[in-house]
Formats: sequence, structure tokens, C-alpha cells
Amino acid sequence: MKSAAASPTQEQLQVDNTRFLSQPPQAVLKWALDEFGSAVTLACSFGAEDVVLVDMLSKLHSSPRIFCLDTGRLHSETYEVMDAIRDRYGVTIEAYFPQHDAVEKMVRAKGANLFYHSIENRKECCGVRKVEPLGRALAGMKAWITGLRSAQAVTRSATPMIEWDGAHGGIAKINPLINWSESDVWEYIKTNKVPYNKLHDQGFPSIGCAPCTRAIKPGEDVRAGRWWWESPEHKECGLHSHANAPTAK
Repeated sequence: MKSAAASPTQEQLQVDNTRFLSQPPQAVLKWALDEFGSAVTLACSFGAEDVVLVDMLSKLHSSPRIFCLDTGRLHSETYEVMDAIRDRYGVTIEAYFPQHDAVEKMVRAKGANLFYHSIENRKECCGVRKVEPLGRALAGMKAWITGLRSAQAVTRSATPMIEWDGAHGGIAKINPLINWSESDVWEYIKTNKVPYNKLHDQGFPSIGCAPCTRAIKPGEDVRAGRWWWESPEHKECGLHSHANAPTAK
């Protein structure tokens, strides 16, 4: 990868979004690698979309930058696919963990399962375990890649393929699969024999922390198993919020 240029402007990214909107994901990934070099990284939670992007990136570059947010409450199946991805592609996964002092303070004050009691508590937990570590993961980056798809949730329906992320210092946020359907994702996984989280075979289309994820019932929305006790408009953890993110330490 080349050294990254200056941070992108919002206007330029709007032009880039228009240019790549009808292009395949591999084209926007190649552009991202060429444009941002070692200062672009993939946020990988090891769900179906993310393992597709790992496969695509690995075919474009021998050592793409990939990070994960290990909240300390992940499913064992998630760690299994993490190891399978390492073995298959020979990539390094940069793991970021929550600050242990913040976790201890939160759990002592509100309990280990505070998120079930209120939206505020759930967002606090996500803030400690996900949002703050994300800020550290993106420090020094010019761009990050996500597995967002517009069909996943009402909160993502208007998400562009390439956008300006003011919440993390004005960097590019690249969503190569934004126009893909769920069937597109699974066709790619099967065709390319990509390792995937076995919870998908047990009715989990969306996988997060173990206490906050369940299998869905036939006919339910694909995000119905995430924070199922909340209404759909609240079902984001803060990673994809346009609000200001906490400063990385």
C-alpha cells in the first residue's frame, strides 16, 4: 500500500460516491487501497458481510489492515470464525478491547447486564465496549471500510457507499456492500467458500454481543435479533452514528 494522502474532503467524497455507486464492491475496495494506502482499515465483526469483505480485500492485497472490537461478551462461534479467517487468509486481526477501568466502573455501578434495563444503559455499555475502542482503532486513519447494507435496517436505508465521517475526525467511510441484498452476500460466501460464523446457520442473520443477540423467527426483520427489547429506530450501538465520537486515548 502507498502512503496515504491528505484527509479527504466532504465534497470530494460526494463525487467519489457518485462515481462508484453502480460499481461492484471490488472496484471501490481497489480505489480505497490505492487512494488511502496503509491508512484504510476494515472494521470486522466477523458477520457474513465482513467475511465477504475480508475475502475481497485479500484478493486485492496480501496484507490488508483489519481490526475487530472485542467487547469481552462475544459468542464463542465468533472467535472460531476469527481463527478460521486468520488461517485461511494469513491476515493479522488488530483487536481492540474496552478500557478495563471503564468496564469495572460501569459493572460495579449498574451490573453486568445493565443494558436490559433501559436504552440509556444499553447505549452506555455500547459506548464503553464499542464506541470508545473504535475511536482508538481509527486514530491516524484516513478511511475505514464497513459491511453496512441499506437493506439491513431502517437506520441504514439512506447510507451512501462512500461518505464523509465527521464523527471520527473527517475521514472517509466506505460501505462497498451497501447495495447488496442478503442473497448476494450468501451467494458470494458459497461460491468462494468463505469461512463464516456458524450462528448464521442457527437463525442469527445479525451477530453482536452474546447477551444482546438472538435468533430470529421466520418472517422477522434481519435485525430483529439485535436488542430485541427495543424499537427498530434505536437499534444502533453508536459505531455508525453521525454524532461526535469520544476522543481516542
